[in-house]
Amino acid sequence: MTAALYPGLILFSFLVLCESEPTHAGPDRTGESHGQPRQTHLTSNWAFQLVNDSLAFPRADSFCRGQFSSLANLNQSEEREGVTELLRQTGLHSPIWVQNPSRAAAKPVAISRQYSKFSALSFSTDSREGFVRVNMSFPALSSVSVCVRVQWNPEWNEVSTIFSYAAPVFTNEFQLRGQVDTQGRILLALIIHGKHLPYKASFPNDGAWHHICVVWRQSGGFWVIYVDGERKDTGSDTDTSRDIYGDGILILGQDQDSFGGNFTEPFFGNMTDLNVWNMTLEARHVLALNACSPVDQEVLFGWNLDQLGRHPMVKDVQVLLFCPAVVQQMELQGCRMLQGWSDQQPQLSLTDCSDPLPFICRSSRERYLKMKQMSDSQSSQPSAFMTHLMKLSNKTQVALGQQLPDLSSLAQASALLDVSVQALEDTQQEGLQPADMVSLVQLLSLAADVPSQPPADATNQSQGDAQELSQHFISVADSIISEDNALKWQAIKEVVNGPMDVVKSIDRMVTSLSPRLMAEQDHVTIHSPNIKLEVQQQRLQEGSKGPSFCGPETETHTNIDCISIPQQKIQDLHNNGFHRLTLVNTWYGSLRPLFNPEENITMVPTVTDGSQRYLGTVLGSSVISTTVLGDNQLVSTAVHFQLRHRVQNPTDTIYDPVCAFWDFKLAPEAGGWWNTRGCEVVSKHYGHTVCYCNHTTNFALLLQVYEAQRSPENEKALQVLTFIGCGVSLCGLLFTFILFIAVGVPKSDRTTVHKNLIAALGIAELLLMCSDWASANEVACFVITALLHLFFMASFSWMLVEGLLLWSKVVSVNISEDRRMKLYYIIGWGLPVLIVGVTLAVSVEEYKADGHCWLNVKNDTIWAFVGPVIFVLAVNAVVLCRVVMVTVSSARRRTKMLSPSSASKMQTFDLTWAVTRPVLILLPVLGLTWLCGVLVHLSVIIAYVFIALNAFQGLYIFLVYAVYNSEVRNAIKRIKEKRKALSFTNCSQPTSFLPSQRAPITSWGRGALTPSSPETSETSGPPSSASTSLVIKNESFRKESFVTFSLKSTSGNQVVQLTGYKPSGKTLTTQ
Repeated sequence: MTAALYPGLILFSFLVLCESEPTHAGPDRTGESHGQPRQTHLTSNWAFQLVNDSLAFPRADSFCRGQFSSLANLNQSEEREGVTELLRQTGLHSPIWVQNPSRAAAKPVAISRQYSKFSALSFSTDSREGFVRVNMSFPALSSVSVCVRVQWNPEWNEVSTIFSYAAPVFTNEFQLRGQVDTQGRILLALIIHGKHLPYKASFPNDGAWHHICVVWRQSGGFWVIYVDGERKDTGSDTDTSRDIYGDGILILGQDQDSFGGNFTEPFFGNMTDLNVWNMTLEARHVLALNACSPVDQEVLFGWNLDQLGRHPMVKDVQVLLFCPAVVQQMELQGCRMLQGWSDQQPQLSLTDCSDPLPFICRSSRERYLKMKQMSDSQSSQPSAFMTHLMKLSNKTQVALGQQLPDLSSLAQASALLDVSVQALEDTQQEGLQPADMVSLVQLLSLAADVPSQPPADATNQSQGDAQELSQHFISVADSIISEDNALKWQAIKEVVNGPMDVVKSIDRMVTSLSPRLMAEQDHVTIHSPNIKLEVQQQRLQEGSKGPSFCGPETETHTNIDCISIPQQKIQDLHNNGFHRLTLVNTWYGSLRPLFNPEENITMVPTVTDGSQRYLGTVLGSSVISTTVLGDNQLVSTAVHFQLRHRVQNPTDTIYDPVCAFWDFKLAPEAGGWWNTRGCEVVSKHYGHTVCYCNHTTNFALLLQVYEAQRSPENEKALQVLTFIGCGVSLCGLLFTFILFIAVGVPKSDRTTVHKNLIAALGIAELLLMCSDWASANEVACFVITALLHLFFMASFSWMLVEGLLLWSKVVSVNISEDRRMKLYYIIGWGLPVLIVGVTLAVSVEEYKADGHCWLNVKNDTIWAFVGPVIFVLAVNAVVLCRVVMVTVSSARRRTKMLSPSSASKMQTFDLTWAVTRPVLILLPVLGLTWLCGVLVHLSVIIAYVFIALNAFQGLYIFLVYAVYNSEVRNAIKRIKEKRKALSFTNCSQPTSFLPSQRAPITSWGRGALTPSSPETSETSGPPSSASTSLVIKNESFRKESFVTFSLKSTSGNQVVQLTGYKPSGKTLTTQ
């Protein structure tokens, strides 16, 4: 294994790093690659590294990308000066690769051109009957290649047949067709054994000549379409793996609906240079033919007008075509190279991308220096992971770049990933260091670019290597993007663009290997703790539905993170001629914590409705991606996806989901950024959002964060209402407290609890009214916040005591009054002091909110108030339910005892009153009106209701517990009767009998008592005799029923006479 791993392990040496910091005075030798030194030159913003190894352009571009850099770009003056200085110092004069202006492959451009005369055939639009027949007999073909040059008539936009081959036993045996699309392109499609392949290969409908080659072989049904030397479409179909029948007819410019005739789809334009081979041409052969160069392969049919039979409407013409010189080399992909300098300007040209040339990698100066620092640290003190990795590969020390890594096969890449996985597992407890993560990201980038074989050349061994490589690749990637490495990603952000670099490597790897993975199976799933990868393949037919992909199941066994392709889009692919659909889906569950939470994702424009304040945008879900391959060619189509919100809503915070995708082309120097183009929200639900996007890529939910606010008018109205309510409540509480003390309400535990609740709530209301004035002073505002916290907590604590006291009255509790009051005082005042003190000690720095005098609602501080309040409300709600149950039961019994004849009618009224009365009386002191505070954020109307109920709580207490309180009213009545008795005594003869001030005098009468019998007052007798009468009426009897106590003085003795009147009118008298 060591020999296979050696080239790849050098990757961990940080090839671009140097042992000493370079200067502007000269280049710094950064190491050697295949024995050749690599040197670096720094400018004020950039670091340029010359790699003197000659590589093809794709490999050079891949190498620079693996070093978190790119090929040098000469568009800016600083870059031109840096490249020029580096080349001058190193003395290199040979051409080097530089970055293409566009990533897309360019059209082939010849170094030199020459005119070539061809004999061509012209298919005129004057007739639809024109055709040409090849006069030769064709054998059965196990492979065939057909190349032709065509000049399409730009005015013709219907389906045309370039050539068609029909056999006696099968008409549509082999055919090449073309049609014009809406973008002005000519789309090409093959028909093989009657199967119509998709219209995908294309060339511009520009009236120019284009070279077309089609290649097919029976083994695996492999086929390719080349246009102008480029492979435009390819595929394989095992269902068509039989020979092409022999003894057929080859027709140019028409299809054959019957053998040799019945033409319906004519071609209009010019055609020349048709050649047929009974073999499969390779790409290099097609390139040579496109360049007008001959090939050594024996031709089955060569272009010769004498062997062609023509319709009279088809004319012979002579045309001049531009072709590259036969003896000169042709440029292929148009990759850009720097040849030299002229008048201080770079001389650029395009050349064959497969040519090996040196190249220069460019990175930012800060990134280069950071990588150098990490390399020096790793060299002096290797991490546990690196040490174990070298041990597994029989390396005794960390080697600085000795040769260029060359992973030329899947087996080598898989072996290197395998040993990395072993090292990760063995050093799991030690964890990864930032330098280790940089090395592994480089490794993934390198492994993702390993070339893969075409499907037709794949072997069982290569398919197994692809499966093993994918598994190891995902394992390494999973370790890197683990949530445990969140802080380490922040440490390497100057070197690596971010975790989306890993996602990009996974996309490249899976897309490249999907044909290998799907060679013998239709479904592959690779699952790791943070990544789920699934590759699915299906044949397209009428009514096909695309499979849905979901992330791992949640704890409730539901799949919220899912993505799918709409059925109509699948049907469109089938209608366009695609036969096989491959879906590559990936779910990433740990990326959200890896993005810096303090880094706001700017979404412009940001619009609010006036009631919310925009705070920023954050990544709020997992990342899910899909890649669609139609017949192994990348296809972009629309998708539906839904993602679960993975954030918790703090108090007064609202999240508005936005459907987005990661755009690697947006800010490419930073590795890309979030984009919303083409995406929209379909529906919003609690906990998840459904989205639609018109393309395929990596998707996520961005959550725009808003602080709940209200309109200025509503805010002002609520403030005024609160101030007025608090003022009225404060007056009500003050009057209630004064009445309790002044009128001599009998002392009891209930009145004591009432007084403490009134005192705490009154002080809290007063502080609340003063809080706005104190907000301008930071210290005063902090003190007001602490006092508000204390007295509102005391208010709710005494509300809890009210509930406990009420419970003790309803349910018998054997506790003495003195001990019970001590407990009540501990709960009412001691518990609030403890809560406020602990809160201040724990979070004094984040205790107060910004802008107003109250607790901070953006952290856990607010729970020091909300938590106890919820507990109090829950307990008091239970108490209220118990009281209502007892009251209803008592009312039902009383109704049946007193009014058995009218029980039905009276029962309804009594039961209704029995429920309503305790609720109305107990709501203010139990604090249950605060329950509606939970719903305040839903509507401003609820906010008004909440303030009306709670700001006027003091007034409500005054009305219920003072104005309509029987104890207070009786105390006031006793005062009035005492004054009346004193006034009567002063005006008449004193008596020895007066009602005691503390005697219970109760009047439930519905009217004033007027004596109607002589017993009620004594007017006879001598003047010296004194008489006093006391009349008591009880509403338990009828209206005319009362009892009279008479005190008479007879013969010096006092006689007490008791007279009772009954409804019957009878009188009972006792002495």
